[in-house]
Amino acid sequence: MSAEAVRGLVLNIQHFCTDDGPGIRTNVFLKFCSLHCKWCSNPESIGPKPEIAYDSRKCIGAKACGRCLKAPAPEGAFYVVEGEDTVRVNWDLAHEAGGELAALCPAGAISLFGRSMTVDEVLQEVEQDGTFYRESGGGITLSGGECLLQPDFSAALLREARNRGISTAIETAGNVPWEFMEKVLHHVDVMLHDHKLTDPVRHKLWTGADNSRILANFKKAYETFPDTKFIARTPLIPGVNDDEEHIRAVLAFIRPHANVVDYQLLPYHRFGASKYGFLGKVYELQDFSPPAQETLERLRAIIAESFGRAPAL
Repeated sequence: MSAEAVRGLVLNIQHFCTDDGPGIRTNVFLKFCSLHCKWCSNPESIGPKPEIAYDSRKCIGAKACGRCLKAPAPEGAFYVVEGEDTVRVNWDLAHEAGGELAALCPAGAISLFGRSMTVDEVLQEVEQDGTFYRESGGGITLSGGECLLQPDFSAALLREARNRGISTAIETAGNVPWEFMEKVLHHVDVMLHDHKLTDPVRHKLWTGADNSRILANFKKAYETFPDTKFIARTPLIPGVNDDEEHIRAVLAFIRPHANVVDYQLLPYHRFGASKYGFLGKVYELQDFSPPAQETLERLRAIIAESFGRAPAL
């Protein structure tokens, strides 16, 4: 199948990113994920299909507008309670309605997460940042969701990016069939990959799946693609995985492999918490806070010592 014929479900394209691979990157976020991490900051990326989101703060009311109430959507998807004016949502029905509802809303209260795009459509936007790639050593990074759950599209996109002289990277949690990862890695310069938790039982508790397939995939990737650079990462969640035992276990796993060139800690934040309400979901980590600076410094010092470099500040 030619690259022109392959389509992917794209969530967002974000420019001028500096934390997702070398240099200045353009991040292409793909929809669908096989994990359900309780701290996920992109809940709109998890589902395999486009999803409706609704921000009631932007709604101008049923009396002033009411277009969503009259739309050819499943009956009852949008409704008002007697005596009120703000529109409410039956989420199970609304997600069946698709993107036509988003186009109907003049206030932008209804939006759609996920759109079908071709390889060329994505690269037309990515190539706008070509000057920054050349000057900084950056390129394109595929993220998600889980970009490896769209292996044909990801492989075609990265192959064509390389053909156009653009450096390639992916971000992955690794919970995919090995053949998906192998297909894409042939076209990847840098793979950033998450070691979220070491213990398989705790991994399943916090992410919805154990880590047996993930660890097997990572080890096989290190060995099968010796010329690819790998960067291990841990999203650091207080009380979940911000302990020395986990960090040392990850280091023991990655350090025998020379192509794993770094291990980074990503401090927990709540930037995506508001999205849950827009999707009719509940954010379970309301009471969690970012890790203490002293914890970050202590764990980063352990990593620096293992890699034989000065500790990061």
